[in-house]
Amino acid sequence: MDLLQIIIHNFFSFIVIISFIVFIHEFGHYWVAKKCGVKIDAFSIGFGPEIFGWNDKSGTRWKISAVPLGGYVKMHGDENAASVPDQAKLNAMSVEEKSGSLHAQNVWKRMAIVGAGPAANFILAIVILTGFFMAYGRMQTSSIVGNVMEDSPAQEAGLIAGDSILSIRGEKISRFEDIVSIVSLNADVPLEVVIDRDGVQQTLSVTPRATEVENVFGESDKRGLIGISPAVRGDHQTLSFVPAVGHAVAETWHMSIRTLEALWQMVTGQRPADQLSGILRIGDYSGKAVDMGTQMVLWFMAVLSINLGLINLFPIPMLDGGHLAIYTVEALRGRPLPEKVQEYCFRFGFAVLIGLMLFATFNDLKHFGVF
Repeated sequence: MDLLQIIIHNFFSFIVIISFIVFIHEFGHYWVAKKCGVKIDAFSIGFGPEIFGWNDKSGTRWKISAVPLGGYVKMHGDENAASVPDQAKLNAMSVEEKSGSLHAQNVWKRMAIVGAGPAANFILAIVILTGFFMAYGRMQTSSIVGNVMEDSPAQEAGLIAGDSILSIRGEKISRFEDIVSIVSLNADVPLEVVIDRDGVQQTLSVTPRATEVENVFGESDKRGLIGISPAVRGDHQTLSFVPAVGHAVAETWHMSIRTLEALWQMVTGQRPADQLSGILRIGDYSGKAVDMGTQMVLWFMAVLSINLGLINLFPIPMLDGGHLAIYTVEALRGRPLPEKVQEYCFRFGFAVLIGLMLFATFNDLKHFGVF
């Protein structure tokens, strides 16, 4: 494919994948809000001018909008898509009208409505991973060390072939993939490793070495390596429904923790901040995932859904996490924050989001060689 074809392919791949994930997120808000008696004015996939839409029996306007970079549920009494209260409109409502607005609900219902979006993303990831493990299996490789590379961090720490790795920095190891997951995120960080050697437990300190490796999309990526390989080649074990659900929940939890850990490393300078991807790189990965087939698309969607859920839980006003933080303060105070304080919070949140978006876009352009 030439460059234009690649761009079009990536764009449509991204739109299909992100629109589905956003729909599930927004449907979480919608479903819980309806259960709480809130009237929904609009459910939009995309922002900006409406391309087409329809009204349902309850008066909700379902629509597809021109800018396909997200979506929103506009509830009765909201000023905008970020659920900022429209005080003038609320003050003009009758008691009956106001009872159907988000802002007339008690604080616990509002927290449930706001938290339902990220929760829907985690549930989606669990559903996808459950189906994935049932259809394609889950890689299971023994955590027994096979080969130790010369002059590697593992050799320097005293690891030898036949050692069974039981835990790393207190986290239980059940398969070799757990080792890779922890080690790759901790380049140049000393890790406490508990091993079983001939029936005797020992504790070693291993410091992964930062190494340029090729990621699943064929790009250069810096990760921590300790220089070991498993004793036995792993295989994909297909799972029945109940074990698949259990492993899907565990995988979603571990992906969430690793993502937060990586973000924290960026904040503290342990990891370069240029690894923060924006829309352009996610679009590129979407196209590559589609090219690689159904398995990669499903895995990529699960990862993206988890990331969207996590990002929306950040305590930044205008995001779901920001609303939850404001509602938590309200619950503790016993009354809402003053309108002016909330207004300044939302302005600050908007500025932060714009700044992060510009920074991530700059990273993407730098990644593609524009800068």
